[in-house]
Amino acid sequence: MGVNLAVKIGKIEMKNPVTVASGTFGFGKEIADFYDLSHLGAITVKGTSLHPWLGNEYPRTVETPSGMLNAIGLQNDGVDSFISDKLPFLRQYDVPVIVNVVGHTVEEYAEVATRLDGVEGVAGIEINISCPNVKSCMVFGATPESTAEVVRAVRRRTNLTLITKLSPNTGDITAVARAAIDAGSDALSLINTLLGTAINPWTRTFSLANVTGGLSGPAIKPVALRMVYEVAQVVDVPIIGMGGIMNGLDAVEFMLAGANAVAVGTANFVNPRAAIEVIDGIAQYLEATGFEDVNDIVGKVRRE
Repeated sequence: MGVNLAVKIGKIEMKNPVTVASGTFGFGKEIADFYDLSHLGAITVKGTSLHPWLGNEYPRTVETPSGMLNAIGLQNDGVDSFISDKLPFLRQYDVPVIVNVVGHTVEEYAEVATRLDGVEGVAGIEINISCPNVKSCMVFGATPESTAEVVRAVRRRTNLTLITKLSPNTGDITAVARAAIDAGSDALSLINTLLGTAINPWTRTFSLANVTGGLSGPAIKPVALRMVYEVAQVVDVPIIGMGGIMNGLDAVEFMLAGANAVAVGTANFVNPRAAIEVIDGIAQYLEATGFEDVNDIVGKVRRE
């Protein structure tokens, strides 16, 4: 009979617990030549704003030990372009689409949500209040109060499933998580990238024009895993775990820590088929350990 991989995040029904991390998958076309996108549990598209954003100056990516730094700055063509030019391509696939939403102000977040509400093919919104490369986003996710303000504003403007993406660059991520839930978020995703920098010793200059960027990849996995576990202890909503997931066993670790689903990010840059291999790896783990349902491993890490 095989194993059951289906999970539910809010009202979003996923055929398996694997989505892709926003910003690492573009809007789907970039990966569609490598496999049928319908095999994914969900697609989380690149950050989308009310108006087009140009992003930061180049250079804006640099490889680091066991990871990478990026300072793209959420470059995108805006929500209207997404709906008219990019979403039609995604509608041909049998996969829920989650739109990562960004803004410079609370009203910009809310207005993007308004324009996405009721649009065919959009299953949910991931509220990005945690990008370290855009000052406004980072500020919104820094405190429980500012987090709640954004989530409340978006909640008032849409009935779509809301997922709030949490920042590791905060004092107490559990307090921010609780604030997001109390303000109306249906689920959480964590973690976004860690703030870091790199220097070229030969030129004695910063490797990124922006000086700092978001660190992702295997280097951040232990931090991400710890934060997912901590947040899972204090909230009772679905969690999408992410941060350095490269294979099926990495994903299983996040689910054992309390994540109901996972997102594959930086791995997409080094292996375009990474998300599919993660799905297969989770299924192989379940079969090897005798679990028939992926939901049965969520939060089942043991302390002894």
